[in-house]
Amino acid sequence: MAHYGDYQNEIYGAGLQGVRPKWPVDFKTLEARATAAMSPDLLSYVQGGCGDEFTQRRNTDAFHDWGVVPRMMVDASKRDLSIELFGLKLPTPLFMSPIGVIGMCAQDGHGDIATAVAAQRTGVPVMASTLANDPIEKVGAALGDGVGFFQLYTPRDRDLAESLIRRAETAGFKALVVTLDTWVTGWRPRDLNDANFPQLRGHVLQNYFTDPRFLEILGKPVAEDPATAIRTWGGLFGKTLTWEDLAWLRSATKLPIVLKGICHPDDARRAVDLGVDGVFCSNHGGRQANGGIAAIDLLEDIVTASGNTPVLFDSGVRSGSDAAKALAMGARAVGIGRPYAYGLAIGGVDGVVHVLRSILAELDLLMAVDGFPTLAALRDAGVRPVRRAGA
Repeated sequence: MAHYGDYQNEIYGAGLQGVRPKWPVDFKTLEARATAAMSPDLLSYVQGGCGDEFTQRRNTDAFHDWGVVPRMMVDASKRDLSIELFGLKLPTPLFMSPIGVIGMCAQDGHGDIATAVAAQRTGVPVMASTLANDPIEKVGAALGDGVGFFQLYTPRDRDLAESLIRRAETAGFKALVVTLDTWVTGWRPRDLNDANFPQLRGHVLQNYFTDPRFLEILGKPVAEDPATAIRTWGGLFGKTLTWEDLAWLRSATKLPIVLKGICHPDDARRAVDLGVDGVFCSNHGGRQANGGIAAIDLLEDIVTASGNTPVLFDSGVRSGSDAAKALAMGARAVGIGRPYAYGLAIGGVDGVVHVLRSILAELDLLMAVDGFPTLAALRDAGVRPVRRAGA
């Protein structure tokens, strides 16, 4: 039986022939390579967080405050990392979180297509952003038999929102992920100091510029007046959603609905009571609001409040061991963000596949060594807080 951890055997085997990995397997070296490959403006946008970036740093650092306790004398020679989510049988518990400038991270500007191809090759679903360099129809076609979820930044015009949702459904996407915390952009000093906001320069707006409702509102071809098209997008972006909007969203789609940005257990309970299909615990990686609590420190309460409704998680995941801790806390699926963006920047589709395989290999090998043949066994073991010297 093949395991994701076997990827290390491929690497060591190639080493016997004098071949070293083309790309790094650890986040620190991966980030350094991507820093050299990406333009300064794009790198700043991808790396930047809100305010002094305290919450962004805490998102990653807080994983070190939790530890998995191994169980011995268990036969973990065979591991099963598969999950069921929204009626789908998925081979792994990972997914690619939405990144609005992922299209720009590819050297050819078509990162949305590249991540869809990577999803097909790895079995790791991609959560495609509304903000994209390629329209959702092309991204869906590139998925083939891979799985995609559509992340919606809900526009102020309901007809436009419904048009985007219908297009995602038609393109074969399997769930609608509604982001709640980005109806306005948070205070991001890195971007502000450079006066750099890619969307205002016309980047990643193809889902809007190809939408019939948007074109109806614009009243002219985008190519005829790009500046007006961008201003029109700016005026339409960012509807403030309330609980009363859930009934409308449900009426607009047959897809499972996931609410992204839930960090308080009362919000999770209310979402479940109102019939959402998934709760997404995330603080947008610390990009939207500073001064908050690390998302991983909130996860267990969200899982408890959500009952049998699946909880998705992202924010600060950099490795397989990070993913293991989130899964041990009860997350059904765990999102990867910057690591795959960096893999794309330095290696295209193959770079993304390499990063995902590396994270899966570390997760799989942790389960093997720690005595967890299944994700259920990992959840049963749970996590414990790490006691630090002097604390």
